[in-house]
Amino acid sequence: MLQKCEGIVIRTTNYGENNKIVTLYTREFGKVGVMARGAKKPNSRLAAVTQLFTYGQFLFQASSGLGGLQQGDMISSMRSIREDIFLTAHASYIVDLTDKVTEDKKSNPFLFELLLQTLQFMNEGYDMEILTFIYEMKMLNVQGLYPVLDKCANCGSTEGDFNFSIREGGLLCHRCFGMDPYRIKTSPGTVRLLRLFYLLDLSRLGNISVKPETKLELKKVISAYYDEYSGLYLKTRKFLDQMDSFRDQL
Repeated sequence: MLQKCEGIVIRTTNYGENNKIVTLYTREFGKVGVMARGAKKPNSRLAAVTQLFTYGQFLFQASSGLGGLQQGDMISSMRSIREDIFLTAHASYIVDLTDKVTEDKKSNPFLFELLLQTLQFMNEGYDMEILTFIYEMKMLNVQGLYPVLDKCANCGSTEGDFNFSIREGGLLCHRCFGMDPYRIKTSPGTVRLLRLFYLLDLSRLGNISVKPETKLELKKVISAYYDEYSGLYLKTRKFLDQMDSFRDQL
């Protein structure tokens, strides 16, 4: 049976001399794997539309295993992402994270919209680090993770100065700092942004201006939380960290 869908290419794997196995994240069906026969040939009509990050309309032959990609019409190639190595590093991590935490053929239109908007905003030149932080925070619930960001994880207080405790799984107020000597020091601005990124409707994203030191705190908290609770070890994350430190030296 032929299925039509709106999708984003989140992974490609070469198969044989001329073929590709393409993983699409689709609005209608969630994550779908398809065989794109001949897609590695330069003159193939599937060559352009099966590039990583491509957003388009796809027609595939459904099956219990790998489907067969019949046709693709590109809506956006995400060209700006493709032409900038730093943007490519951030976008690669985002699609890899999506791939690793989602199940096959489980529809989630909210997540599709989040992924599409994040890549479109990156492509349009919005702050790639902020977009990555927001995406990571939004993906916590998909993994069944619920950090405590609206009160102290120990006493429940909503007033006071807060640090982030990996061990306690969320914020600790100054009265409970003794619970975790290894808590991460966080400024009020960082605490506010962690909450905002967790709850924000991405379509309402304006130009968020964040100081470099606040970005460092955000990265420290989010990375440490992922390391402790997600069980993910992504090569794309390692590459992104290398690219970020390289960019900081420029």
